[in-house]
Amino acid sequence: MVVLAEDETDIRLFPPLRAGWAERGKPAPVPISGANAKRVLFGTINLATGHRLLLPRKRQRGEDFRALLQLARERYASWDLAMLLDEDTSHTAAASVRLAEALRFELLWLPKRSPHLNPMDHLWRHGKEVISANWQYGSIDAHVATFVGYLDNLSGTKALRKAGVLSDDFWMNI
Repeated sequence: MVVLAEDETDIRLFPPLRAGWAERGKPAPVPISGANAKRVLFGTINLATGHRLLLPRKRQRGEDFRALLQLARERYASWDLAMLLDEDTSHTAAASVRLAEALRFELLWLPKRSPHLNPMDHLWRHGKEVISANWQYGSIDAHVATFVGYLDNLSGTKALRKAGVLSDDFWMNI
């Protein structure tokens, strides 16, 4: 059986600021416009191999999650699949649950408010530190492409390490 951890994250045009310079005692100016473009990146990581599936979308709705389910089934066509995920409304929507059943997914629900248990959450955090923090891209699409490219180019072992799966303290037996 293949176990996939699933999560989604927002990629925003304006970078998360982790560092900056300003004269002591004076606030640093941070010029921004009123429009912060956004994309939602859906993703899975295979907990045995580290293989990732990444799907950028404009929104985080049930139809977008169902597109990820279809992609995962295409990629793992003949495998038994289990998906570890949270109870976001896009996941728990009746149409999403029906499609998961039709595609022969076993859904493994994480406890509420427990992002620390989801390996994809750790992988997102790592990607944002390396790719997104303190850097303004020319467009949201360029930012998403760079973010996806970076995560795609990690080896399976490195992705599993960054996701916390290879830690001695990882909570799940694989």
